Amino acid sequence: MSPEAFAPARILGIESSCDETAASVVENGRTILSNLVASQVDLHAQFGGVFPEVASRQHIRAIYPILDEALRKAHIDLAEVDALAVTRGPGLPGSLVIGINAAKGLALGSGLPLIGVNHLEGHLYSAWVEAVQGAGQPEQPPRFPLVALIVSGGHTELVLMTGHLQYRRLGATLDDAAGEAFDKVARLVGLPYPGGPSVQKASANGDPRAFNFPRAWLEDAWNFSFSGVKTAVLREVRRLEERSREPGTLPVADLAASFQAAVVDVLVGKTIKAARAFGAGEILVAGGVSANKALRETLRARWDGPLHIPPLALCTDNAAMIAAAGYFRYLKGQRDRLQMDVLPNWPLTEV
Repeated sequence: MSPEAFAPARILGIESSCDETAASVVENGRTILSNLVASQVDLHAQFGGVFPEVASRQHIRAIYPILDEALRKAHIDLAEVDALAVTRGPGLPGSLVIGINAAKGLALGSGLPLIGVNHLEGHLYSAWVEAVQGAGQPEQPPRFPLVALIVSGGHTELVLMTGHLQYRRLGATLDDAAGEAFDKVARLVGLPYPGGPSVQKASANGDPRAFNFPRAWLEDAWNFSFSGVKTAVLREVRRLEERSREPGTLPVADLAASFQAAVVDVLVGKTIKAARAFGAGEILVAGGVSANKALRETLRARWDGPLHIPPLALCTDNAAMIAAAGYFRYLKGQRDRLQMDVLPNWPLTEV
């Protein structure tokens, strides 16, 4: 399925799976006309993680203003949109309901087609989106077959894509997702939420070889496990605290750098191994953890083929990726009923 073979289409995307309220207008699955995100990260930082009820209330406050602003910045009105794409799952049930009900209301009032999109599929299609309209020569879109690593706060999966909307899950985390492990380790060493950016920042001044934290290679499968390295950090922190007996003396930078190196080593090693094993000529990395500098640099150093990682603004949750995935589903002919419900545990293999 090639977008060049079909008539142009503008998709209004809506994303509210967790703590970001987002709306975007994307043309032809590639060109961003607008892309807005109302983040709640500062609000949830006081809890050390996302508080679901608070997230839902904030979505209610933000959803309609951000939809209006997305259309205004795209210089169009709703009548010039071809379809509505909204995250149906996976995600927090209360958060998903806000976005999907807003999309249903717009579809009912306008008669526009409604398309439910899998959040993980959205992350994959962030690699097809150009960063901004008119920003020079766009990169070539990914080509199939490819191996995709989806790596975020709630998910770590290896996926083989043989064509548009065609997925085979090769493996997934057996316990903590990589982003979840970053958050937990950040708390262990006294770094603020969200853990990913905090650990990366601290690592810049640390020695990744200071602590030899374990790598769970799981050689007989394509799965991941990060509970072991998280537990190793916990034990090391306790050992160091007992030895020093003085607060604030942890070698935070070295702990962060060594932990990050262990996680990145496994993510990169297994992704490249899978690409070679399945004859994939290209690698795609998406999700919030794909913003990690060490992960990006290590992949570029070790992989000699085409590598697709979205720009930083499209790594974390956003609506442009939902609109892009919705575009390809629109081309396929998907049209969902107003009765569709949220799917908080919707696996990518069941889309």
